[in-house]
Amino acid sequence: MTHEIDQDPEGRVMEKAPTRLGCNVPVAAIFIGGRLVGSMNEVMSLHLSGVLIPLLKPYQTLSN
Repeated sequence: MTHEIDQDPEGRVMEKAPTRLGCNVPVAAIFIGGRLVGSMNEVMSLHLSGVLIPLLKPYQTLSN
């Protein structure tokens, strides 16, 4: 799911949330299962190391 914070009335609060969590992450910040993963660089690192797909499996839906 993508959440466009610039279209949300609480967008400014959400944009600052990673910093309050102690993370220096640029927006777009990526969360998986409510856990902050980081920026696209971190997601690509997880993918290249083979960790991303298993991390996403619990959230996979069936589609035809």
